[in-house]
Amino acid sequence: MTATDAEPEDAVDDVEHTDDEADRDDAHLRDVEPGAGCTEIWEHLSETRDE
Repeated sequence: MTATDAEPEDAVDDVEHTDDEADRDDAHLRDVEPGAGCTEIWEHLSETRDE
């Protein structure tokens, strides 16, 4: 089973965790509320992206 085949809760296990919060693969989502849907995540990313 690949990460794309996994259930959402299983996909969390595929995230690289480090001691440094800024180096985490999911650091760009740290301000997104748990349980947020695609729309909320997209809005968060579009508000915080560098142009």
